[in-house]
Amino acid sequence: MRLTRFTDVALRVLMRLAVTTDGEDMPTTREVAATMQVPYTHAAKVVARLQHLGLVDARRGRGGGLSLTTAGRSASVGTLVRELEGPGEVVDCEGDTPCPLRSACRLRSALRRAEEAFYASLDPLTVGDLAASPTGPLLLGISRGRPAPG
Repeated sequence: MRLTRFTDVALRVLMRLAVTTDGEDMPTTREVAATMQVPYTHAAKVVARLQHLGLVDARRGRGGGLSLTTAGRSASVGTLVRELEGPGEVVDCEGDTPCPLRSACRLRSALRRAEEAFYASLDPLTVGDLAASPTGPLLLGISRGRPAPG
């Protein structure tokens, strides 16, 4: 299974916000986009969605920026990926040219089980877990313009 670019960027934005410490200036969408090396317009759409989901607070103006909510820090990665990826199957058996095997195919049910196993393996992880060492220190280093260690 391959995640959409949107989900990938959303997870990276959440990870970056998870390492923002109290008293530190909150990063802007533009700063997070630069740190995560994604286009600003794409990051802005992601931030809007994360804000709508109650995972990110965004404040405008002087002293503004982005911050992770308590719900965002404790959000299950599996639940987030399900939400961001939306409904759908790994393969499209009913598409423009329906598969002739669809009425008796064992592959389709096996792929459904594999997809659920994928999500289930992400369920116990939280956004906070994703920002733990060694990722957290690396995120802090690159967000402050320092070279990555190693």
